[in-house]
Amino acid sequence: MRLLVLGAGGTGGYFGGRLAQAGVDVSFLVRPARATLLRERGLRIRSPLGDADVPAQVITADELRAAAPFELVLLSCKAYDLDSAMDAIAPTVEAGARVLPLLNGLRHYEALDARFGFANVLGGLCFISATLGADGEILHLGKPASVTFGERDGQPADVRLQSLAAACTQAGIDHVHTPDIAQAQWVKYSFLTALAAGTCLMRAPIGTIVAGEGGADFMAALHGECLAVAAATGQSIPDAAQASARDTLTTAGSPMKASMLRDLEAGQRVEAAHIVGDMVHRAATHGIATPHLQAAWVHLQAYEAQRPA
Repeated sequence: MRLLVLGAGGTGGYFGGRLAQAGVDVSFLVRPARATLLRERGLRIRSPLGDADVPAQVITADELRAAAPFELVLLSCKAYDLDSAMDAIAPTVEAGARVLPLLNGLRHYEALDARFGFANVLGGLCFISATLGADGEILHLGKPASVTFGERDGQPADVRLQSLAAACTQAGIDHVHTPDIAQAQWVKYSFLTALAAGTCLMRAPIGTIVAGEGGADFMAALHGECLAVAAATGQSIPDAAQASARDTLTTAGSPMKASMLRDLEAGQRVEAAHIVGDMVHRAATHGIATPHLQAAWVHLQAYEAQRPA
C-alpha cells in the first residue's frame, strides 16, 4: 500500500514517520520549504517511545498530479486548515485514494463528505500529544500514541484498512481497527471537549484546576454535559469509558492540558469552533442546557476576536 500523509507536523509526522521507519511506502505532502528541510535532514522524531531519524519521501502539491497513485491519504491538519487541505489532496482522491482523517472532533466529516463523497471518507481518530520543535523535529510529549480507524457504515473493511492495520503492527504503533468507529469517536470527542473547555477556560492544567474548591466538580460537570449530548445523538458512552475519562479529568496533581490550551498560550489559532463550539451547537439542537460549556465557548470566542491577525 502506498500511503500519502498530508503534512509532516506533530501528528502526521509522528505516525507517518513511524510507518516509514518500519519500511512502509509513505510520502509526505508538504509545502516547498518543509520539503527542502526534510530532504536535507530527514524526518526526526524525539519521543519517550524511542527517537528516530528517518529518510523522508516528500512531494509538493505541484508534483502530486504526476505522482503514482496512492491508496490511502492520512489527513491530520488543524480544522481551520481543512479547506486548503482538501484542495491539496483532491488529485489523489480523484485518482482513487480513500481519506482517513485524524482531526479532532466530528464537524469535518460534513465538509469531507460534500467534497469527496461518503464512500471515500473513512473514520479515524488518534491519541497523541506532539508538536514541531524549533528545528523542525517532531516532539512527542507523552507516551500515549495510538490510532483508531474503521469503516463509517459498519460494512466489512476494504483491503486498505486491513493493510494499514498490518502496517501499524509492523511499526509497533498502538492501534485499533474497529467495526464501530462512531462509538470510539464519541468517547474521544466527549472527553476532549471537556478537557479543552476546562483547561482553556481556566488557563491551567487539570491538577491546578482540581486543587481549587469546586474544581473537580466543575470538570465533572463539563464532562457530564458532553455525555448528555452523546446520549442524545444515539452514542451513549459506556460506563467504563465514562469512569476512565472522569478519573483523568479530575486527577489531583495532573499536568495534563489540552493541546488547544498550548496553542492559546502561544497566541496561535485554536480549534474552538470545531470542538467546544460544535458541542454547544449539537446540544442546542437537542434542547440540552450546557452552561459550563457555554462559558468556555464564550471565552474562546473572545480570545479569537482579540488575537492579532
